Amino acid sequence: MFRLSFSAPLPFARNALLGALAVATTIAGAVATAASTFAALAVVSTSALASTVASRSFHAAALERDWAYTIYLPTGYHANGAHYPVLYLLHGNNGNANDWITQGHLQSTADALIARKEIPPVVIVMPQGGTDWYVDRKEKMETAFFNDLLPEVETQYAVANQRAGRMIGGVSMGGFGALRYAMTRPDQFCSAMLLSPAIYPNEPPLTSAARRVGVFGEYQFDPHVWHALNYPAQWEHYMKRPYRLPMFIGAGDDDLTIQADASVLYTNLRLAGNPAALRIIDGAHTWDVWSALLPAALKYTLACAKPAAQEPENAPKP
Repeated sequence: MFRLSFSAPLPFARNALLGALAVATTIAGAVATAASTFAALAVVSTSALASTVASRSFHAAALERDWAYTIYLPTGYHANGAHYPVLYLLHGNNGNANDWITQGHLQSTADALIARKEIPPVVIVMPQGGTDWYVDRKEKMETAFFNDLLPEVETQYAVANQRAGRMIGGVSMGGFGALRYAMTRPDQFCSAMLLSPAIYPNEPPLTSAARRVGVFGEYQFDPHVWHALNYPAQWEHYMKRPYRLPMFIGAGDDDLTIQADASVLYTNLRLAGNPAALRIIDGAHTWDVWSALLPAALKYTLACAKPAAQEPENAPKP
């Protein structure tokens, strides 16, 4: 915004003529400048919007129903080109697959990191998880993930179908599922991203959704079911496997129980020689925290991505 100020009047006729000439010159210049600016903005906008986000669904045999997912395709994606690394992200309880886009700002974050060459172009798949904690209880969600979703995505899109190009991640309830998948199927992923994972190694607090949704027990919460499905029960077997997944773990410092359990997981992983990174930032159990953690999380998690024929350098050999 600008102001015009006049310090002394001119004779009317001369003033009017000069004013008309000045206005005409100013308008012509403004039009030219606006045209140049619009053209420049059009180029930037085209580039910024070149990535795409779409909703898809398919019939999942294990669920005996159609299953929806949201997918991010990076700028320049070519279906007939080289296979892209693929990251699977699991949402939290009472959330949905689009939360990563609408609340986590995943598209703009990934676009910026790819443009700066801080991460490789990547396809990101976000399945609709409901409140099932990604285990085979109310529905066979875990079976559907491996037997239905992975083959569907690998058939429909140019993505890696080997562990060297496949990553897993999740937030809250999704962090529980991501850690479980990482530990039970380390042959399928090269790294994991755990944002405020609801992994309570003892029992979930009384306020946790794990006690309410009927997953861990037929009619009420059953601690035996919880412990059988949670990561400590998988720990020994995972540590005996030939692969160790680098894990990015993050949480908010006001999310007291979650960040304490996340810190314990990080410490135990490091003591066992498993690569891991921990970030505790200001905040609670909210998308403000998770979206703030996302750039560092993506960079760490995607660092393992290699051409499909190669394995991560830090993976122990069988």
